[in-house]
Amino acid sequence: MKIKNTPIYSCCLLLIIFLSLTSCVSRKKMVYMYNENGQADSSAVSYNPVLQPDDVLFIVVSSQNPEVVAPYNLNSVAIQGTSEESFERSRLQTYIIDKEGNIEFPSVGTIKLGGLTREEAVTLLKDTLKDYVSDATINLRILNYKVSVLGEVNKPGSFSISSERITVLEAISKAGDLTIYGRRDNVLLIREQDGVKTTQRIDLTKSDFINSPYYYLAQNDVIYVEPNKTKVNSSAIGPNLTLGISLVSILASFIVLVTR
Repeated sequence: MKIKNTPIYSCCLLLIIFLSLTSCVSRKKMVYMYNENGQADSSAVSYNPVLQPDDVLFIVVSSQNPEVVAPYNLNSVAIQGTSEESFERSRLQTYIIDKEGNIEFPSVGTIKLGGLTREEAVTLLKDTLKDYVSDATINLRILNYKVSVLGEVNKPGSFSISSERITVLEAISKAGDLTIYGRRDNVLLIREQDGVKTTQRIDLTKSDFINSPYYYLAQNDVIYVEPNKTKVNSSAIGPNLTLGISLVSILASFIVLVTR
């Protein structure tokens, strides 16, 4: 049977061609850490968070003799006991790093912690107190460690990090992963260093990005996932797309009835 070259036939042919072209998405654009060998490098860089101005620090000095370390704690009662009330009071043991990177430490005075890693800050505090407390133990944590994930993710928002160590992929996981409209090859990372905001583009489809200094996030980092061309084009077309498809369907049905 010979198929007539009718308008409806032409419309169907164009529709099939369009769907064939738009349904072919490169695997490289969708898969994280994709490479030709199917393997990712295992030598990821190590990371230690660096203390910055406006960081909120929890610092408690402990010793076998609590009376010796009492002058070096903001609230010596807060570190006694293990009850939930004591734990909540222990949060009063907080210091805010000022714009110059300093904190005011009890019975000691100004100490510069900004620019140091957590381990370096603990070492500095121990050295400062060694003449007064020979067996000092320093418990230091960053209480306001958080990252934000925006854009084409399923659950955008800010996320508090208790471990002080999180990767780009872990942050994206907390945000419910990227949507199908998110660009995986051009993720924007916004970071503030020494009061200056910097930006960096990350390609999640390349396996070697785990060796980047941006694989681990710093406190207050912001990740923005921009939309891909499909989402941008659909936004440009707007709500008229559905109306257009409906009109084409009605027109096609009308042509079928007329040409019978």
